[in-house]
Order: sequence, then C-alpha cells, then structure tokens
Amino acid sequence: MDGTAIIIILAIAGVASVLLFAIKGILDQLPDVFESFRRARDAWKRLKEKQDEATKPDDTKEQHPVTVPADDEEPPAAA
Repeated sequence: MDGTAIIIILAIAGVASVLLFAIKGILDQLPDVFESFRRARDAWKRLKEKQDEATKPDDTKEQHPVTVPADDEEPPAAA
C-alpha cells in the first residue's frame, strides 16, 4: 500500500508541475498579446481617420465659377 501512495503523490505533483508550466507559458505571452491588440486598435483608428478625411469636402479650397464671354464671337481658327 505504501508504493501506491507514493505513486499517487508523484502523479499529483507531476500534473501540478505541468499545469504550472502551462499557466506560466500563457501568462508570459499575455503582454505580447496586449501589445499586438493595442497596435491593431491604433492602426484601425488611423485607417478610420484617413477614410473620414477623404470623405469630407475640403472647405479651404475656393471654387471659382467659369466665366463665359458675353459676345457670341467664335475664337480665331488655327491655321
């Protein structure tokens, strides 16, 4: 019976160490995941801002109306 108890204790310790190793690996990757998420969010915001700027009419440009001469003369013909 002593041999069985030792094996059970070793099995539990092995499972616990594997779980701790897996949890540590996951936790070590979280800062990189958060950084990647932040960069993706910033890139998305920049993309949306560029699209918004492209769709807005530019109010700083002045549009001059086309003037048509009042007389009905035809322009001189090219030789």
